[in-house]
Amino acid sequence: MKIDTIIDELKRSYETSATNLKNALRDFVEHGTLPDKDARDAGAFCYPELVVRYHPEASVPAISRSFGKFSEPGTYAATITQPTFFEPYLREQLTPLLQDYDVEVEVRKSSSEIPYPYVWEAAQGESIDLDRSGEIARWFPSPTLPEIGDEVADGEYVSPDGIKPLSIFDAPRVDFSLQRLKHYTGTPFEHFQSYLLFTNYHRYIDAFAEWAVERIQQPGPYESLSACGNVEVFADTPDALEKIRNAPWRRHQMPAYHLRRKDGQGITMVNIGVGPSNAKTITDHLAVLRPQCWIMVGHCGGLRHSQRIGDYALAHAYLRDDNVLNDVLPSDIPVPPIAEIQVALQRAAAEVTGEEGDALKSRLRTGTVVTTDDRNWELRFTKSAKRFNLSRAIAIDMESATIAANGYRLRVPYGTLLCVSDKPLHGEIKLPGAANAFYNRAIGEHIQIGIRTLERIAEDGAESLHSRKLRSFDEPPFR
Repeated sequence: MKIDTIIDELKRSYETSATNLKNALRDFVEHGTLPDKDARDAGAFCYPELVVRYHPEASVPAISRSFGKFSEPGTYAATITQPTFFEPYLREQLTPLLQDYDVEVEVRKSSSEIPYPYVWEAAQGESIDLDRSGEIARWFPSPTLPEIGDEVADGEYVSPDGIKPLSIFDAPRVDFSLQRLKHYTGTPFEHFQSYLLFTNYHRYIDAFAEWAVERIQQPGPYESLSACGNVEVFADTPDALEKIRNAPWRRHQMPAYHLRRKDGQGITMVNIGVGPSNAKTITDHLAVLRPQCWIMVGHCGGLRHSQRIGDYALAHAYLRDDNVLNDVLPSDIPVPPIAEIQVALQRAAAEVTGEEGDALKSRLRTGTVVTTDDRNWELRFTKSAKRFNLSRAIAIDMESATIAANGYRLRVPYGTLLCVSDKPLHGEIKLPGAANAFYNRAIGEHIQIGIRTLERIAEDGAESLHSRKLRSFDEPPFR
């Protein structure tokens, strides 16, 4: 079966099921008509399932790339949602499998029904009594939490029928996260781009938005800037920056801004706020999009006397005192740096600052970053001092190790470049006037380094990012 045929069949199957479910919901809300049981039994509301059978007569070839390969023969399957949105990803994954292996591919109805909230339209909820939500859940498929999890990613999945997972996430898990992304970020999931920047201060968002509005007015691949509340501006939008600044970002816990390209390979920036819980929450959900990478740019406390306010800390190791992932990724599991991102960050820093060699080294220090779950860690420094010292830590924050660890866990390449905003161990704290001067001077340069890093990676080709060091022994064929 050719890729075009596979994609078309996935689209047809999904759209048919989604339309069936939407129509049945409309009939129930407007007329009280119950969904047809026989139609449901025949799979009227079910996700499509992509099945790949690989049973070679000889041994499995040893192919060294990090995805699009088999480690052993077998039948592999995954339920698929939103195939139109995920078409570029599906093509990327299927192409090497079809080129290098003798496989049989089938698209069929799965036994997993699409939960009704995932096709629910806002207009349908405007006239319905909230008390009827339980009644709708009685007659229509609803999210079943025991069936939504990360067992494949965490190495805990055991197939009851011997069929192996084709991908890390199945359709119910993906749909669950797509809905959460809309809720937390205030933007459509379709607007998310493949290169992600995280920050913990909204001032970085302001700097990103100002640059992005200027960028879409210039020749190049970027077409628009999308913000919270269905605000989107284009090259010819009057008062574009003002419209972006007035977007209702305060209504959303982690507002997102998307510098969009037609091919989806643009840049998304998310203000994840402060703390490891937010960092885990957003990366849990963003991982289903299978982004090319994510990078943290934010503020940190400098732990070395030689550091100055405004210096950079490039993380090549993490001391995980965040504690939010310990149950699924114990803190003694090493989280390796991704060399391609480290190099791109350092080169972008040299390019943006105009400094090289010793001059750059005096401002950009590479070392361990501590991520803590205690904002008042200074009050128990006596207890932490030995641990920090043994780790050779150069900086401390509340998000970076969580983002890196979840990237490692969910196979999304990651990186961290922080800016020293204070030196709590050396008496240099944030004072009102000095803090404002620091923000005005440092944020613009810092965000430009993050942007240039992602653009450099995109220019060089993202294939090199997907390192085998993020792959497990029995990894699914799809990345």
